[in-house]
Amino acid sequence: MRHFFRTAVGAAVCTLGLSLAAQAQTAPPAGRLLASNCFQCHGTNGKGPGFDKLTGESSSEIYKDLKEFASGKEGSGIMAKHAMGYTDAQLQSLSNWLSTQR
Repeated sequence: MRHFFRTAVGAAVCTLGLSLAAQAQTAPPAGRLLASNCFQCHGTNGKGPGFDKLTGESSSEIYKDLKEFASGKEGSGIMAKHAMGYTDAQLQSLSNWLSTQR
């Protein structure tokens, strides 16, 4: 009976480990999910027509702009409302992701 228990526990641990490894491999890049909120106006990957293009900007420039929106320095429009909804870490992650889009 002990042998069966050890084998069952070992199999369960291996299965859990493989499952966690598979989940880690399929996780989207940091910031990508947050950026999906931007696509409505700015288009997929920040190339949308009619609104500011987000492609080609550095992470620090995008972050600076988002922080200005969040502080209210850029007015109280829709971008200010969006930016106020993110933490600093989320704004940085979002900026990093958007800066990689071309």
